[in-house]
Amino acid sequence: MRATVKDVAQRAGVSPKTVSNVINGTVFVREETRERVLAALSELDYVPNLSARGLRNGRSGVIALALPDLTTAYSAETAAAFVELAHERGWGVQIEQTGAEPQREAELVSRARAQLVDGLVLNPVRLAESAIVTGVQLPPVVLIGEVQQDLVDSVSVDSAGAAREMTEALIARGHRRILALGSAGRDFDIASARLRTEGYRQALAEAGLPNDPALEAEVVHWTPANAAQVLREHVQRHGLPDAVFAFTDSMALGVLHELWRMGVRVPDVVVVAGFDDVVEGRFGVPPLSTVAFDKRAFAAAALELLERRILDRDAPRAARFVPHHLEFRASTGD
Repeated sequence: MRATVKDVAQRAGVSPKTVSNVINGTVFVREETRERVLAALSELDYVPNLSARGLRNGRSGVIALALPDLTTAYSAETAAAFVELAHERGWGVQIEQTGAEPQREAELVSRARAQLVDGLVLNPVRLAESAIVTGVQLPPVVLIGEVQQDLVDSVSVDSAGAAREMTEALIARGHRRILALGSAGRDFDIASARLRTEGYRQALAEAGLPNDPALEAEVVHWTPANAAQVLREHVQRHGLPDAVFAFTDSMALGVLHELWRMGVRVPDVVVVAGFDDVVEGRFGVPPLSTVAFDKRAFAAAALELLERRILDRDAPRAARFVPHHLEFRASTGD
């Protein structure tokens, strides 16, 4: 027979109300008492009745996380951070992929409004395609990523500033022909690409270097294979650049592979840098220099804002930036 709240309360020597407070996490409980309750929950293998709890407080105990492309290393690491930290708050996480079908955001909003999930963390690639601009009354929502808006809470990294800093660092190392791989253009204009392209151009302008359109390469799908193909075509038309600044580590790894295939030594002939600091980049050959930020801190900030919004729908809108830094490794000769 499944253990009940009363069973847990008896084991921990507390009231059933205290057990509920620990499970729901909405009322302060002294740490010593909380630890006793958590131990009793574990010993009795207590499984909360989420359906009953939802009937009482109108919540499901589940949130949704929507990312554009679940196949990337960045998405895997980001999702892992969200799941672990949400678990610590007693939440389950429904994960959705929305990049190719942005209408899935609208479906998630509908689920949240029907109280099938308590809140949403969305990572749209374009504001115009996001469900937050549909005009419907929104459930608790936090946007992550580079889409700039003033409608809902948000957590982001200063993509333009980070791209400017990485470009400045490459220029300071003596590189002048820096290929921006994944830049925004006529056929590709997502928020991340646009902001990182702006930062790249700012660094060139501040250094007095010309903005050569031939050194801005669009990559419609930010994958290693597509990045390798675009680099190959660029080299055939324009020759080798001094440096490649790929706007994600996944693309940078594709660049490293393609340069290896062409027999071009990195960093002796061309240096390479990325963005995101995914684990695979640290084990690239050579290890990848990149823009790094704490993905766990990123997820924690988003979940904190989401919990705040769930508890208070009228709280003022908040926007948070997670700090970044440049991580230099052997791919830039460091």
